[in-house]
Amino acid sequence: MAEPQYWILVGSAENLEATRAHGFTVQGFKSRHRKKAEAMRPGDRLVYYVTGVQGFAATARVTSDAFEDHTPIWKSKDPKKAAEDYPWRVQIEAEVVLPPGVYLPAEDIALQLHHVQKWPKDHWRLAFQGQLHRIDEHDYELIRTALVQAASRQSVAP
Repeated sequence: MAEPQYWILVGSAENLEATRAHGFTVQGFKSRHRKKAEAMRPGDRLVYYVTGVQGFAATARVTSDAFEDHTPIWKSKDPKKAAEDYPWRVQIEAEVVLPPGVYLPAEDIALQLHHVQKWPKDHWRLAFQGQLHRIDEHDYELIRTALVQAASRQSVAP
């Protein structure tokens, strides 16, 4: 079996909640990311980065090859792309998921990520422009570990 690939999925809190409402069983990607979606294989990992709050919220494992489906689930915030239906999809299963409204601030770990080092330090947020990015195992493990720690703090909070 091939080594897993790792991906950061950038999206709105609303689209994260749409994925959560479907039990973290399916994830869609915008039309222009067809080739990236088709490169995904079972065993690949996704990290969810939420725009606006600039935080990480979850990780999931890809459990299927990509397929096309136009059932409306996710929405583009760009009014010019209202017809975007995120047609390239994979089945997934949740790994680490923070509670609704809880996020791991990306700023806490961003400068440790290899992916972010392509940009000047003061502009690390540019690493999270666009919906889908390949990352390396180091970055995935760093984010996953921080999410596990954040989740454990949530479960012991008063």
